[in-house]
Formats: sequence, structure tokens, C-alpha cells
Amino acid sequence: MSSPATAELLARRERALGASYRLFYEEPFAPVRGEGVWLYDKDNTPYLDAYNNVASIGHCHPAVVAAIAEQSAQLNTHTRYLHPSIVDYAEDLLSEFPEPLDNMTMTCTGSEANDLALRIARCHSGGTGIIVTRWAYHGVTSALAEVSPSLATGLPTASHVRLVDAPDSYRKTGDFVASVKAALQDMQAQGIKPAALLVDSIFSSDGVFSPANGELAAAAQCVRDAGGLYIADEVQPGFGRTGGQRWGFARDNVIPDLVTLGKPMGNGHPVAAVVGRSALFDQFGRQQRYFNTYGGNPVSCRAAHAVLRVLREEDLQTNARQVGDYLKQGLQELAERHPLIGDIRGEGLFIGVELVTDRHTQTPATACAAAIVNGLRRRQVLISATGPKANVLKIRPPLVFAKEHADLLLERLDQTLNDLG
Repeated sequence: MSSPATAELLARRERALGASYRLFYEEPFAPVRGEGVWLYDKDNTPYLDAYNNVASIGHCHPAVVAAIAEQSAQLNTHTRYLHPSIVDYAEDLLSEFPEPLDNMTMTCTGSEANDLALRIARCHSGGTGIIVTRWAYHGVTSALAEVSPSLATGLPTASHVRLVDAPDSYRKTGDFVASVKAALQDMQAQGIKPAALLVDSIFSSDGVFSPANGELAAAAQCVRDAGGLYIADEVQPGFGRTGGQRWGFARDNVIPDLVTLGKPMGNGHPVAAVVGRSALFDQFGRQQRYFNTYGGNPVSCRAAHAVLRVLREEDLQTNARQVGDYLKQGLQELAERHPLIGDIRGEGLFIGVELVTDRHTQTPATACAAAIVNGLRRRQVLISATGPKANVLKIRPPLVFAKEHADLLLERLDQTLNDLG
């Protein structure tokens, strides 16, 4: 049960904040501090964070805290003044991308990054049509809400947006490339010129899928042949999370026209970016103005640069691969004892566990997923659920997650599954 103090804070929150603000868990969690993979409540009870990719290198990493504090004490201003921090960071970050992707524009959030990427795509193509997956999430601006069907069930799709099937490796329903081709044909029939295919590289909202069979490359080429661009949304899968590569799109051996970054880029500090071919930025810059007051400010750049250095120095991408493989093996062993687990998928430390009431019919076990998420919260482990039916456990911990943390997660997941019978 919630404490009186928690109940009072919840009541104040509901009075002061809009109805769209929502909380995780039946019993709201109120952390007061964080360190590494742990979050602590007011009683100093530790909770294993197996969900937050925002704090990608661990909560309150000393290198990021120091960078923010040091730069905040010196100067923070916008990018209309010359300052080395944004240039130093841009040069270093761009070295992590394939050679054609040689320019960057910084924003504050992934939503702003995706919004800007769509503007660039429309400027380049002269079109308005956008293709996204059926349960995609790409941001919260008006333009992004129109291409984020997961935000509201039954929300009418904008006339310039086409929804396509995600590459479902479990049910094997639909065909991603064929779906993209059909969307392009429908746009042509309706007189809509395509601007972009916008895809989360691990299809996280659609249920966590990680194709590596050329589907993304083939779909991207279809869109390019029609005059549009391929935008890789790396806000969730980027920065080494998938283990085998720095960016999710690299798994499918495809180079996007534009890449959007956010969440883990600053380890909790609001910083994001669009990376792409310089020709696209040049074309856009000649035709339109873009300015972001806080995007690329010195404090944000110092925070983001600290994150990038820690990723390299602590070899967190390798850790994501090794611990992710270890965790998936442990989940496979749980699946042998618990028929509720229908499928385990994902890459590195981005794992989806699909729950079904019957493995033959593959019926989504939505209620069971909610029970497990809340049951784990009561056992001091934090995860979430995703997918159109909210029946896929979403495991996406900070990249400093170690095998001992995976063992604890597996132990408590086993206990929670046993509770369901």
C-alpha cells in the first residue's frame, strides 16, 4: 500500500497536472535518488531498473554529473555564439557514423529531432507522404502525433500518413517490404508524393523486432526510388544498446538518409539530434530557417560528450551484447517451465518477451503482462510492457546492467510467473 505521503503527492499531482500525465504501475513508484542500475525510494529501498534507457550509462554517472556542473558554472548559451563544445561533440559523434552521414543538427528532444527530420524530408522530396508502422511511436508534437498511432487507439490516420506491418518474426503475419510497396502505390493513386519512411530500428512500440534479413534495406530503396528518404529513429535502439552495433540500422546493413537521436544521448539531460548527409542539410538550410534556443547549448554538449566517452571507455556496447545474450538464455530457460512465455526476441539489452495464453493460437496474454509488470514492481524490479496488445514485456535496462543483475531479474520474474500459476 502507498504511504500517506505518497498518496498526498499523488492527489496534488492529479490536481495540478493535466489528465494526459500518466504513471507506471498500479502502485505508483516514487524514487528519490539513483545510482547505476538502481533507483531508491525514500526508505532507501533499492529497485532494480530494468527499463530506463534514458540513463543509458547508469543513473547519475559521475562523469556526466561533473561535466554538467562544470559547464553550468562557466557558461550556458545558445548556438548563435561561437563555442567549441558543439563542434567538438559533433566531430566526435559523427565519427561513429558511416561516412555519408557527415552533418548534424542538435535539438532538445527526440520529438524535435523527428519533427526536423520530417521537415528536411519534405523539403528534399517536395512531398508530404509519411510511412510508419501500425503501432509506431515517434514523438509528441502535432506532426509526430499524426505518425504515432500508439498514442491513441482509434485515432484517425492523417490523409498523408500510411501505416505498414512491422516485420513480426513471431507471428509472421504480413510482409514489411510488400506493405511499404503497397503504401507507396496507394499514395500514388491518391496523388500524394512520398516524403519519408520513418522507422524505429528495433520496432519497440510494435513489440520489439530486430530484422537482419535485408528488409529495412529493401524498404528504404523502395521509398528512395519513389523520391522519399529513409529516416532511422534511433532514439531508443541507438548508442550501442543492441550490442552488436552502435546503431540499430547497422544490423540490417543499410545506411539511412537521416538518423534521429535522443533519450540516452545525455543520460537524462535533454539533448537530441538529427544526423544525415550534408547535401540534405544544405538544401534545407537554403530554403528554410531552423533555430533551437537550447539545442546544442554548451551544457547539453558537454553532457552528451561525457556519455559518448563513457560508452567507449567502459565498453558498454560489448557489455550490452554479452549480458543481453546471457539474459536471453536465462529467459529461454524460464520459457521451458512457463508456457505463458511465447517468444523471446530483441538484441543486446533491448529484449521483448511476448506472453500468450496459448502457444498454438498465440493469443496475447495482456492481463498477465500487466500482472507481471506490477508483480515485479512489488518485488523491487522495474520493467514495462509494449506492443499493440501490451503483452510484450519490455526489458531495456541501463547499459551497465551486469550478469548479477540479470540473475536477480530472472529470479524475481520466475517467482512472479509462479504466482500466476
